[in-house]
Amino acid sequence: MRFITIRLKYAVMAFALIALITVGAFTASAAGAAEVYWTGARSLPIYNVERSDNKISISFDCAWGVDYTDEILSHLAEAKVHATFFTVQFWTEKYPEYIKKISDAGHEIGTHSATHSYMSKQSETEIRSELKTSSEAITNITGKPVELFRPPYGDYDNLLIDTANAVGIYPIQWDVDSLDWKDLSAADIVSRIVERVQSGSIILCHNNGLHTAEALPIIIDTLRAKGFEFVPIGQLIYRENYTIDPTGKQIPQGAA
Repeated sequence: MRFITIRLKYAVMAFALIALITVGAFTASAAGAAEVYWTGARSLPIYNVERSDNKISISFDCAWGVDYTDEILSHLAEAKVHATFFTVQFWTEKYPEYIKKISDAGHEIGTHSATHSYMSKQSETEIRSELKTSSEAITNITGKPVELFRPPYGDYDNLLIDTANAVGIYPIQWDVDSLDWKDLSAADIVSRIVERVQSGSIILCHNNGLHTAEALPIIIDTLRAKGFEFVPIGQLIYRENYTIDPTGKQIPQGAA
């Protein structure tokens, strides 16, 4: 009965939120693979993806602590949602049991660097080293290759993006920021996310956000009710023959 009551509570809250958003909704735009073509002078990570099928991704950056990680994983399992986790090397090495737990649950793991530094200040040699050692730390536990990279602080320059692409790792940003690291309330986190998501969106959350786990079931239920489907980022992006426009949107070649 407790399980049914909890799910009913989330369903009611999600329905109420949809009604509220419908009244005052707005759509916010988001400010290596073979044959990638850049449309601007600046090299960009992937902020979101041009898709018409309502597929979206939710991601969690892991650098500090694990206090709410089990609750997040429980909610994801209950909802049958697979997410993408970006882990810093020192977090990976401190919590190998969580790396295994995340991977065994079917979630995708990308690197969030080795040291969580501002990598735009690093040399190519330093960047390659961070990507290599942080990826190896994950692979040594999961047995799976690392294909995605999120720069710490969202900080990057051409050298960082070009180097990641050169070593075969897709640099990933986001177009929907939960701001959960600011300890926003669960209601504020939900509102920020569901009002901004569009087909192809990448949502940024953190595994140790104070109210992230609390907000997660409402986010999932609300977005599903609006017709969105959650997939890991690796299934959202295109692997070849794409462009990245000046806003960071990944667009398949030949798309109108």
